[in-house]
Amino acid sequence: MAPMHTSVDPLARLVSLLGSSLAMYVADAGIWSYPGEERIKLALAALADDHRSLLERAGAMLEDRGADVPRHPYPIQFTATHDLDLRAILPRIVSGLEAQAAALEAVAAAGGAADDLDLVHEAATSTKAHLDDLRQLLARPRVATG
Repeated sequence: MAPMHTSVDPLARLVSLLGSSLAMYVADAGIWSYPGEERIKLALAALADDHRSLLERAGAMLEDRGADVPRHPYPIQFTATHDLDLRAILPRIVSGLEAQAAALEAVAAAGGAADDLDLVHEAATSTKAHLDDLRQLLARPRVATG
């Protein structure tokens, strides 16, 4: 008996999860930060670079199969973040990444082709590593500006 596959392709779900996150929105939107918060900016840029690479790879795999690559629009509520600095929005980004990591684990647990699941596992590992970095930044006291 052939293994049962879920109705949602793991790669399509990966593209949707990574592409529409608050972290990616913040990286794309260039939200302003106070001087001294460069570490947060750099951490978010590194996260966005890793996730863009994963998105490109997943998209290429989907296209090779003749499947549509999901579009990943940002939720409209993200536009309300433009008046916040990076330090203020960091708890929301961390919360979003926690949910993203859990969702990626659920996608992996649902099963699928080995190559697909390898990329999903890589995305989960990347998300967790960046999540740890951002949690450490969140735990640091705010940098005083003079």
